[in-house]
Amino acid sequence: MKKATVLITGASGGIGEEFARIFARNGFDLVLVARQGDKLQELARKFSDQFKTETFVLPVDLVQRASPEHIFETLKTKNIQVEVLVNNAGFGEYGHFEEISLQRQLDMMQLNMTAVVHLSKLFLEQLSPTAEGKILNVASTAAFQPGPLMAVYFATKAFVLSFSEAIANELKARRVTVTALCPGPTATDFEKQANLGGSDLFAGKIATPQEVAEAGYEGLMAGKTVVIPGIKNKVLALSSRFAPRDLVTRIVRFMQEKR
Repeated sequence: MKKATVLITGASGGIGEEFARIFARNGFDLVLVARQGDKLQELARKFSDQFKTETFVLPVDLVQRASPEHIFETLKTKNIQVEVLVNNAGFGEYGHFEEISLQRQLDMMQLNMTAVVHLSKLFLEQLSPTAEGKILNVASTAAFQPGPLMAVYFATKAFVLSFSEAIANELKARRVTVTALCPGPTATDFEKQANLGGSDLFAGKIATPQEVAEAGYEGLMAGKTVVIPGIKNKVLALSSRFAPRDLVTRIVRFMQEKR
C-alpha cells in the first residue's frame, strides 16, 4: 500500500524538524520545505536510514509570494499526492511597532498568514472531494491576547487560530480535519531570531520542541480543532478570554519587557 505523505514547512529545525521525525517514525513519507536546503538533505538521509521513509526536499523561501504555487506545481510534476499539510513556518520580531522596519513586518505577515492560507487552499484543491486529509496550522498562545512589543506577531497568530477554527467548521462535510496548535514559549531558535533575550516569557522551564510536536501530532490524529500543550498554557489561554482586555494587554506588556 502507498504510504501517506505529509508536507511540513519550516522543517529544518525546532518544532518542524520534530514533526518530520514523528511523521517518519509513524510511517509517513515526507515533503520537507525550508530555506536551508543542506539541512533538509541531511534530515532526509537520516530519516531514510532510521525509518526507511521517502523524503522529497524543497528549499523554498515562503516569504516569496509565488512559493506556495511553486511547491504544489513541483509536487504535481513529481506525481506526489499530499494527504497531510503542516503549516509550521513562521517568525516573530520583538520591539515597538513604529521602530521595526515595515518590510520585516510585511514579511512576517506574508509567512505567518498569507502562506498559510495559500498552502491550505492549494492543498484542498489537490485532494479529491472524497479524499481524507488533515491540516495542522501552528499558531501560538499569543493568539489569545494582544501583544505589545510584538504587536504584528501576536496579531498574525490570532489570525491563524481564527482561520483554522473557521475552516475546520466549513470542512466538517468533508473527510478533512483542521487543527490549530497553540504552544507557549518553546526551546527553539525563535527567542534568538525574534530578539527576545531577557524577556520573562522565556524564564524558567519551558517546553521542548519534541513535547510540542508530539502534542500537535496526537491532536491532529485525533481530529481536535485546537491543541494547547501544557496545563499552564491552557489556563493562561482560557483565562485571557474572561479577563478585561485592557488588563490582559498590560500583563502581556509587563511579561514581555526586558529586565
